[in-house]
Amino acid sequence: MGDPAGIGPEICLRLLTNAEVARQCVPIVFGDAGVLRRVADKLALPFDAPVFATATQCREARGPAVRDLQCIGADDFTPGKMDARCGEAAFRYVLASIDAGLAGDVAAVSTGPLNKEAMHAAGHKYPGHTEIFAERMKADRSCMMLTSPELTCGFVTTHVGYHEVPGLLSEARIRDVIELTAAAMRRIRGREPKLVVCGLNPHAGEGGLFGQREEERFIVPAIEAGRAAGLHIEGPLPPDTAFLVWRRKQTDAFICMYHDQGHIPLKALAFDSAINTTLGLPVVRTSVDHGTAVDIAWQGKANANSLFEAVLLAAKLGGVPAFHRQDEPVGGTPTLR
Repeated sequence: MGDPAGIGPEICLRLLTNAEVARQCVPIVFGDAGVLRRVADKLALPFDAPVFATATQCREARGPAVRDLQCIGADDFTPGKMDARCGEAAFRYVLASIDAGLAGDVAAVSTGPLNKEAMHAAGHKYPGHTEIFAERMKADRSCMMLTSPELTCGFVTTHVGYHEVPGLLSEARIRDVIELTAAAMRRIRGREPKLVVCGLNPHAGEGGLFGQREEERFIVPAIEAGRAAGLHIEGPLPPDTAFLVWRRKQTDAFICMYHDQGHIPLKALAFDSAINTTLGLPVVRTSVDHGTAVDIAWQGKANANSLFEAVLLAAKLGGVPAFHRQDEPVGGTPTLR
């Protein structure tokens, strides 16, 4: 459900009544039923979904439902205001959904927006969902991928300061992201994808003129290893021209070295339709690609389209753990929860 004080509860209510989503899967909101009722009453939204007390009941759901975790009282916080209690509740929603996925009670997880300040105030110092999922699910390798009809990006680094990025690059890490992104796009496109890898530095380093030869030391060897494995890869390309219209039309996914390298063009092109997914997990995980929007929380103004698209992508992936090596286990159940 995301942070209770943000737009998460409102967009979850709209999810529960979305006919297209209901045709594709069985959505179950992990959150607080009391909070959802308060939002529904305030915005005159319907809330007729059954409420479950345990995760195992999710297995028997035949339509949209709510898993009531009772983490925070409906009147214990102010909508639109940062509150550590909301950060704690949102964190517990995430953990409960992860545990349900690992137990097979649900087949995939789509997450609402977190307020990182509130979560940190509650003592949980994670940069975001991606790191929580990777740690809790004990993933050997994982990465963030943002996808939309206009643009898809896989990320070598995410929520770190710019000065930290060069020290986090390695041939192995870049190759992992290339492989995970290629496997994801193979599932989504149904064919071998075409990838573009961005350089780290202006002009992709221009032969060592800019930076510390990160392109030559890390990026080029990872690209060559991917090509040797049969992948279709171009790069490293200068980041300022990599996303031109003609190149986007012939590229399935871009491999980006840091957060804003991919987030800026993607959000400029597809703010309301982009989906965040974590690759490399034993359970499919997708997410909205926006924040808690506290400035419009509980006002009936939130656009739920990103959540709808995130859930539909998870349904398309079938609830089967994806983006794994051939020697990694595959399992799961066929219906998205």
